[in-house]
Amino acid sequence: MINVVLADDHKIMSAGIKLILEGDKEIKVVGYAANIDEALNLCEELSPDVILMDISMSIDDGALGAKLIKDKFSSIKVIILTGCTDAENIIQAMKCGANGYMLKDINPEELIMTVKTVALGLNVMHKDAFYSVSEHVHMNERGPVLNKSNSNVNIITEREISIIRHIIEGKENREIAKTLYMSEGTIKNIISGIFKKLDLRDRIQLVVFAIKNDLV
Repeated sequence: MINVVLADDHKIMSAGIKLILEGDKEIKVVGYAANIDEALNLCEELSPDVILMDISMSIDDGALGAKLIKDKFSSIKVIILTGCTDAENIIQAMKCGANGYMLKDINPEELIMTVKTVALGLNVMHKDAFYSVSEHVHMNERGPVLNKSNSNVNIITEREISIIRHIIEGKENREIAKTLYMSEGTIKNIISGIFKKLDLRDRIQLVVFAIKNDLV
């Protein structure tokens, strides 16, 4: 059973989310918080597997909430559920330790799958949030800065870093191959190797990893 705490200052929204999540027999909503302090107290009291948090509660910053929860309860997974697609907010939330960033327009099946995926230890990002970050990176054209304290970053080669940079910018394999003067097959193989090294499944999870490790 995946135990979930909801953190949102709109009770109607939380009631709807609870109804959706508990439509799946493997998920149970065990608590509701209207602010970060309540969320922290429930984490202490209930030790949930996942906390689903709005990034823009009326008196609190959801990104800060994610950081406070992860700093104190590292095993609890935090999913930001919001209507905000601003790239700076997304990047900040992920750097604060959020394990997922999803938009409130997702359908019920996607929400359930997100909770299950994050509970398994994988990171998830909504496709529109992914595009927002990609556009932000492309417009700012900043080079990647590596956080060497992360052992997973240390196993990535310079060539792989370059390819990750292009992926974050939203480029397809064909475009990356043309830019780096490699074959499309070579690029595909390198990307598969990156996924295997980092234990990731797709490009969206790679973007989440890149944000958390200061590649953006």
